[in-house]
Amino acid sequence: MTKDINYYMNLPYRVEIVKDSDEEGYVAFIPELKGCITTGISASDALLSLDDAKEAWFSSALENGDPIPEPSTLKNYSGEFKLRMPKSLHRRLMERSKEEGVSMNQYCVMLLSQGEAYAAVNNSNSAMHA
Repeated sequence: MTKDINYYMNLPYRVEIVKDSDEEGYVAFIPELKGCITTGISASDALLSLDDAKEAWFSSALENGDPIPEPSTLKNYSGEFKLRMPKSLHRRLMERSKEEGVSMNQYCVMLLSQGEAYAAVNNSNSAMHA
């Protein structure tokens, strides 16, 4: 099978969308494709723009003979890990999760996701300015 732009466009890449805290709007990016990032006034605008950014990213990589990573799979991950923490942190997390009306597990996943998305956007921005 020839791996052309249509092949890559149809692969199930993971997309992340985060609110841009510096500007009004949203940032959408594909973590596996370094530098494949776009913005939009709304999350849906950013997502629509991402298709064009992804196509341009693939076109450039194919023209230059650059390697194109395929989407990672989740089958080797259980989605679970054990974590030890100080009792004071445990208490604060429990209190905040109750304030938010969610389980502590959901609250911690939200915090980790926000941190990961922030780091990914900063890494993408750094790569674009290098």
